[in-house]
Amino acid sequence: MIDRIAIVSLPVSDQAASKRFYTEVLGFAVLRDNPMGPDQRWVQVGPAGGGASFTLVTWFDSMPAGSVSGIVLETADIAADVARLKGLGLTISDVDSQPWGTFATFEDPDGNGFVLQQSAGQA
Repeated sequence: MIDRIAIVSLPVSDQAASKRFYTEVLGFAVLRDNPMGPDQRWVQVGPAGGGASFTLVTWFDSMPAGSVSGIVLETADIAADVARLKGLGLTISDVDSQPWGTFATFEDPDGNGFVLQQSAGQA
């Protein structure tokens, strides 16, 4: 039986630039950065605490850079994270409150869309 989501392929145009964004802006850890064949690398990043991660892909014709949206990232302190991200120059929406929690949206440099959320009851 399937028991977890391990890796999500995230289409990017430049692996090195995307790696810098995910590590220096979002604070993710580099889990792997290895050659994968001629002119290709396996670059995998994810939250330091573990869970699902992203592989930054450039080789899928059916997945152009910036074509993914709606990926939800969870935080325990959305106000602090939004302030930190804005301080690093990221364009991120204001925090919106809903019965299920609070959230803000942003895009990576390629246009992949994310939702940063803090679920209700987390403070």
